Amino acid sequence: MKVNSKLGKKIENGDFIVTAEYLPSSAVNGSVIEASLKALGNSLSAVNVADNHYGIAMSSLAASVAVMKSGAEPICQIVTRDRNRIALQSDLLGAAYLGIKNVLCLSGYHQTLVGCPESASVYDIDSTQFIEIVTNMSEKGMLADGTKIDGQFSMLVGAVANPFLKPLELNMLRLSKKVEAGAKLIQTHAVFDVESFGQWLDAAGSEGINKKTAILAGVLPLDGAAEALKLRDTYTDYYIPDEIIERLKAAGNESAQKKEGLAICIEMIKKLKKMNGLRGIHILSGGKEKVVPEILAASGL
Repeated sequence: MKVNSKLGKKIENGDFIVTAEYLPSSAVNGSVIEASLKALGNSLSAVNVADNHYGIAMSSLAASVAVMKSGAEPICQIVTRDRNRIALQSDLLGAAYLGIKNVLCLSGYHQTLVGCPESASVYDIDSTQFIEIVTNMSEKGMLADGTKIDGQFSMLVGAVANPFLKPLELNMLRLSKKVEAGAKLIQTHAVFDVESFGQWLDAAGSEGINKKTAILAGVLPLDGAAEALKLRDTYTDYYIPDEIIERLKAAGNESAQKKEGLAICIEMIKKLKKMNGLRGIHILSGGKEKVVPEILAASGL
């Protein structure tokens, strides 16, 4: 499969990759969307476009087109929570037609965690099976049922990994399956414990995984101790050590805690980017796109 995306070429060339996240909201106001995208700046390798991450928002497909119009290259996120394999493949064909060349395959948070407990989840397939479907569409030019795709379908496939999932052996098995299914990009959940992350990265290196895919460490600027506690208590993929929360509390008032959260994020990046086997940094903005340029400048990215 020929890699057509700019991100794919950076991966092939061995470049250090920096991506950031754009969280669409319920807004359909063009000026609001454009302002958020403009705030991200123009130095990123690509921009992740979240798919109904914390609740109902503008579709990732439509927001990815907005990202392209802003001059950046999108990574369209698609979760299997909301779609069966028919809708998933339909969205992929639509994405390819619109010029989208990167997709991040996720299972998605359970609907009770995104403000829609009354909704029925789908989960027809999991994220690893979804990765395999996209890979076959790209490499074989065929849908899951064997139907031939008319025209060239080329999509760089990405996935997400939780470096703090225990036991480590199970973690490596899950990661290996995603890479074997075709994931060329792995973006991790937010890192607040560099030592534990280093153990996970070393294990991935020992398994030869980081030679088959580009691993990007996720970082997140926290607004304060309250946000840290809410994320840790609500979402199991957020591992935030007590010392980080205590450090935020010790900073003082809300404004001081916000500055401390930004400082912690920058510190994490400076430590992470020195690690062998790491191919880049992914900034999980959490909807705080305006702070991304400051993070990039202060961390030397």
